[in-house]
Amino acid sequence: MPSVVQEPANIARHLRAMAIRQPHRHAVVVPGGRSAGGRVLYEHMTYRQLDRDSDQIARGLAVAGVAAGARAAVMVKPGLDFFSLTFGLFKAGVPPVLIDPGMGLKNLGRCLDEAAPDYFFGIPRAVAARRVLGWGRETVREVFVVAPGWRWTGHRTLDEVRRLGRESLSESANPIDPFRPVADDAVAAILFTSGSTGPPKGAVYTHGIFEAQVEHFRNLYAIEPGELDLCTFPLFALFAPALGMTAIVPDMDFTRPARVNPDRLLGTIEDFGPTNLFGSPALLRRVGPAATKRGVKLTTLRRAITAGAPASPAVLDVFSKLLEPPAEVFTPYGATEAMPVASIGSREILEETRHETEQGKGVCVGVPVRGLDVRIIRVSDAPIETWTDDLEVNDGELGEIAVSGPVVTREYFRRPEATRLAKIAAPARGSFFHRMGDIGYRDAEGRLWFCGRMSQRVVLPDETLYTICCEGVFNAHPSVVRSALVGARRRDVVVPVLCVEPLPGLDSAGREKVRQELRAMGSRFPHTRRIEEIRFHPSFPVDIRHNSKIHREKLAIWAGRKGR
Repeated sequence: MPSVVQEPANIARHLRAMAIRQPHRHAVVVPGGRSAGGRVLYEHMTYRQLDRDSDQIARGLAVAGVAAGARAAVMVKPGLDFFSLTFGLFKAGVPPVLIDPGMGLKNLGRCLDEAAPDYFFGIPRAVAARRVLGWGRETVREVFVVAPGWRWTGHRTLDEVRRLGRESLSESANPIDPFRPVADDAVAAILFTSGSTGPPKGAVYTHGIFEAQVEHFRNLYAIEPGELDLCTFPLFALFAPALGMTAIVPDMDFTRPARVNPDRLLGTIEDFGPTNLFGSPALLRRVGPAATKRGVKLTTLRRAITAGAPASPAVLDVFSKLLEPPAEVFTPYGATEAMPVASIGSREILEETRHETEQGKGVCVGVPVRGLDVRIIRVSDAPIETWTDDLEVNDGELGEIAVSGPVVTREYFRRPEATRLAKIAAPARGSFFHRMGDIGYRDAEGRLWFCGRMSQRVVLPDETLYTICCEGVFNAHPSVVRSALVGARRRDVVVPVLCVEPLPGLDSAGREKVRQELRAMGSRFPHTRRIEEIRFHPSFPVDIRHNSKIHREKLAIWAGRKGR
């Protein structure tokens, strides 16, 4: 009988499979400067080139003494080196530690210290910052500079790692296998949360979790090899080669999607005609109106996917009109610790659920993804050690969303208390549940509805108000960009305050008119009737990753000061 070839338990195996299936198709396309006339010039790697380059890096890491299981902090811009290095690390069994560079120096340092990386790969600016600020001083054994064509005294470079890999292949009768053996439950990467409702935490990803995510995204959105993906979020961009899509990296500041230049992004779309776009609601809110004003249609897109925070029906309405049916905007629900959990399309939202949202019933996030077990449990701020069925509430009743399944991370790296608070052991089921930290409910059709973060609910002496349910009522006003309900503390008493980000150009008389209209809208519903204090804010503080999650904790402090 012929021997069965066992594929490596490694997320990078998808890259190898695509390099065999479509070797000459572009795997990654990135900006490479501008022409004399101002046009963006692009660089690329085919699937075969990316596979071979990451092979060289994986072999070079072994020669350089980087052991499987060692952690490597990666602070590299989303270019060709970012993709080659990350897949090289995956192949070598070296978990990359991926942190949003825009979260600020203090948070960056804290995350790096917490992740305790053994190695540091960074662009020159990151290497210099690490030296000055002492990031990972206690644990980092060696620093590698990622700067093509450069030489650095005292540091090896990624180019040198490649050279070591090439030499090992040409000089040895038994060349190093770039794929080091790893188990499905071996750590593949540490991805830090955005820190929108607390300090960022490192979610531990295994190769098995990545494998499950690739399959879920492929099946959920009918993604096919050969598609072109416009990547506006670097971490999701890594899924493109694994899914067989060409990752097109636009010319933009990835730490500020809300400030993206619409003309540049639309120019990239014109250059390549992508079939898939992944972007935050803030990015869609900026690009949609600009494209509408210019009369641009995005006819090549089969789908747009937006995540990071609920996208308002108004944003979905504008952007979906740019697409050619049956294409629509999908909004997957999930978190760094578990993604995707559920999904819904803009057609269902605009034709049906938006009306429920505007009546204060929350935001529908769709039916749970097949293969996941999603439950609604009693609200509690305390840890829950072990799962019991009596934790569940009835359909239609509000509770915390909990999920179990192959895309769910088991722990936070070196944060046992955070892990204990977020995970519920289910030994009888041979699994565990992750507590999403979100309030929601399940409707009669089995769909999930999101009502707000549990930590941001406003607890009054005789009532609890949930942010998304209340804000949905007020967001329906045409002069409101978005709103945020907070609990402002006044002399040890919590007062519900609605913070409003209005449309630009609203003068004081216009604001007072809007304020009165919002109060009238709130008086129509029992759960918004008590929200009488309305304050206008020029620009809400938001998360770094998506520029969409509202920092209500900061707004609560601001509102508290305003009321003194």
